[in-house]
Amino acid sequence: MMLRHLIAEQVLLDGELVPAHLEIFDGEITRIHRLDPGEGRRRAEIVTASDIGAGSGMTLVRPTHQVLPGNVDTHVHINEPGRTSWEGFATGTMAAALGGVTAVVDMPLNSIPPTVDVASLRIKQQAALGQTFVDVGFWGGIIPGNTAELRPLWQAGAFGFKCFLLPSGVDEFPPVNATQLREAMREVASFDGLVIVHAEDAETIDRATDITGRRRRLSHYADWALTRPQDAEVAAISDLIEAVRETGCRTHILHLASARALDIIAEARSEGLPLTVETCPHYLCFEADAIPDGAAEFKCCPPIRDAGNREALWDGLREGIIDAVVSDHSPSTLEEKQRGAPDLQQAWGGISGLQVGFSAVAHEARLRGMSIARVSEWMSSNTARLAGLDRKGSIALGKDADLVIYDPLETNVVSASGLAHKNPISAYDHYEITGTVVGAVLRGMELFTPRDTTTALAPVGQFLQGVGCPELSAAKR
Repeated sequence: MMLRHLIAEQVLLDGELVPAHLEIFDGEITRIHRLDPGEGRRRAEIVTASDIGAGSGMTLVRPTHQVLPGNVDTHVHINEPGRTSWEGFATGTMAAALGGVTAVVDMPLNSIPPTVDVASLRIKQQAALGQTFVDVGFWGGIIPGNTAELRPLWQAGAFGFKCFLLPSGVDEFPPVNATQLREAMREVASFDGLVIVHAEDAETIDRATDITGRRRRLSHYADWALTRPQDAEVAAISDLIEAVRETGCRTHILHLASARALDIIAEARSEGLPLTVETCPHYLCFEADAIPDGAAEFKCCPPIRDAGNREALWDGLREGIIDAVVSDHSPSTLEEKQRGAPDLQQAWGGISGLQVGFSAVAHEARLRGMSIARVSEWMSSNTARLAGLDRKGSIALGKDADLVIYDPLETNVVSASGLAHKNPISAYDHYEITGTVVGAVLRGMELFTPRDTTTALAPVGQFLQGVGCPELSAAKR
């Protein structure tokens, strides 16, 4: 159903949950009426009586449910084409919709080809055409030798450019060295683009792996995590900050796992450097010592760390040092995940959490006394701002009517086999969460609702374009 009116007792407006009536036209929020508590039902009756067509386009949300802006996940690996057996646009974006994510930005790997020039971007867009359930944008990639491709990619609509400072795990997306990184950053800075970085130091990891023992089987998660120590993140981020200082390039640190890097990040930002940082739900929900031996579904790079580190990351969010929380949804086949089992060294490193990330973070935030408004800030408004998606990220006049209906009281135990992403593997299997997404709206279209959670979703997603695309007007971004 295409919405024209949504009335609810709890709508997130300007950081607080208030009674409100949203008017929607052509997928856009056109009017917002703040209401008195308890006024919603009467308001719905008045609207129905005065607007002949309102009955088929109006939703009166249950008083216990909360209406939030659709989440924007800027770190998703969909892997199609090339590794569609790992994930695909249809299954990945359906998982996003069911998890309250109404826009995703897809990473330039692990698809084949990776998105490192305009031709590969067009191949990926063609693969996605007609099978996305939410709006989708695309990151470009930085690899050795493709600096000349970055400006054309930016103008073709890429949101920015990802690079690795160590091997990525797939041969077709090699890392850059310090010289290549700075060359790319100077080029991207020349058109005010954005570089996003997987920041772990390869030499530190090599030394740690030698100490731990390359030939030793590592089935205990905390032992495997020692091969990618916190020092690897700190060293890489320190070098990256120096590169930002030298080039002035807007730069974003991906999937921060080590709280030890928070101080140097805070210092760089106080200096005025254009630096932002994200972390992920799995670093906020789990701790290494509690992970069962051989449980490769928890393997990710950088690794999950100890409980004290987890709480320090929460402190980083509280203090505003960490800007955003994103899924880093990086799925694979069961065969890839179980390679070498129970030795974690050979398993694919990536966690499938796109469908449950928002609810898991909201659950853990509530346990720590933090509001749903803060969670929405980290997972919607700040991620939209990072990507330059002016029409996403908040419930406000002129924004896309992308909405999440969230029941903060419903408790569920996650079943990996019941999630929509392609392979039934997830670190969140058997994880108990209080608070559930029960509805989602994309540009005014109800994807699913508390009244009807069984009707098949329709692939109504559109392509999103980055700010560098010359055909793109600010009104359509």
